Amino acid sequence: MGRSIARSRTLRAASAVTAGAAALLTFTGVAPGTALASGATAQAALPKPVPASQGHLLASGMSSVLPTSTCLSKIHIRCYTPTQYRKAYDLAPLYKSGITGKGRTIVIVDSFGSPTIQKDLTAFDKSFGLPDTKVDVKQWGSVPKFTGTPDQLGWAGETTLDVEYAHAIAPGAKIMLIETGVAETEGTTGFPEMMAAEKYAIDHHWGDVISQSFGATENTFPGYGKNGTPSLQALRYAFADAYKKGVTVLGASGDAGATDSNAAGQLYTQRVDSWPSADPMVTSVGGTQLTLDDKGNRLKPDVVWNDGYGAGGGGVSGVFSRPFFQNGEAKVTGNHRGTPDISMTAAVNGAAWVYQTFDPNPKNDGWGLVGGTSEATPIFSGIVAMADQKAGHDLGLITPKLYWMGQHNAARNGIVDVTSGNNSFNKVTGYNATKGYDLASGWGTINGPLFVDALARR
Repeated sequence: MGRSIARSRTLRAASAVTAGAAALLTFTGVAPGTALASGATAQAALPKPVPASQGHLLASGMSSVLPTSTCLSKIHIRCYTPTQYRKAYDLAPLYKSGITGKGRTIVIVDSFGSPTIQKDLTAFDKSFGLPDTKVDVKQWGSVPKFTGTPDQLGWAGETTLDVEYAHAIAPGAKIMLIETGVAETEGTTGFPEMMAAEKYAIDHHWGDVISQSFGATENTFPGYGKNGTPSLQALRYAFADAYKKGVTVLGASGDAGATDSNAAGQLYTQRVDSWPSADPMVTSVGGTQLTLDDKGNRLKPDVVWNDGYGAGGGGVSGVFSRPFFQNGEAKVTGNHRGTPDISMTAAVNGAAWVYQTFDPNPKNDGWGLVGGTSEATPIFSGIVAMADQKAGHDLGLITPKLYWMGQHNAARNGIVDVTSGNNSFNKVTGYNATKGYDLASGWGTINGPLFVDALARR
């Protein structure tokens, strides 16, 4: 969830999801368990996806996975499996050479977590022929009992997405899930618990890369724009700790293009940015849209995610000045920190299959479709874990190296430039993809083997 789960997407009736988070699709009128020739629930009953609030969708309760071609003909969007993503990013050579993230741990932080995460991951792995792994669940503070409140359902969906796709990309890495007891919303709410949990994890060497599929609009922090926004600055201690101790921290850039939500859950009609994505000590992960066939072969180059349901977050910070690693891109960012840094698959029209059984309403259990930069972020965390393994050590703050890679023969370093599309959304004019670095896709996306090799090199 690239933004706070409490607002950026609506999950069931009243529950909103984070901005970089799970944009899900709802299939109404489908009888769970109604078998189809394709193996999913009644195809005839599948309508076009209906946008939920702020262009995000919910989908759940499918009895099995549909191929992309069937999704196109019946739902009018593309849908993808982890097998297709692995093919699209050419990860097979890495796996063949033993680079799977082995020996590394990805730390995922989500409010409330999911009571069925191990069961769901095991079923997900079995469906796609992935090696199963035990999720190491840690609770930080007083985590309430799971009763299926809208907030809990939203965060459980986010947790499912984060865990399943971090594992799918780096199947050899360990997964640690830290559940916090306060939902992250706009402003500072929820962040004190999250940042304290992250610092403890860093100090106790729990992981090598931290994946954050959440965020809040900078404008919603108390005192925004005055004296450096102290309410936000006071929360950065975990990232400073990660920087000192060589832990990589990632943040979803958001799902509303160059704008984002206010405290009431309504999108601003102006350009704004999101934290922690905008923090210079965090690598910001934006969103692209892939066009793949049923086997995962690209049918055309990736573009900036902007499919009517959402758009990849990107823009300039109103809190942070331009960091040293963006000095070479000053003509693009001006005097401010620009986001994103890199982008991965995030489109709703190109949604990821997830398996989940946490919902008290059994009609919503089973397979669902999810999109958003909170999909892109755990996917990229798997890439970083593999680069850590290949390097033989943690890479820490990777953003300076990423910019060096982009400026020095980017293609040879595994950076695939995204030059088409924009992230204008909700009548807010965003930014166009251009050659090189831009505020719609960052440096673009990746070729797995070349990127991992370049990132791992000293």
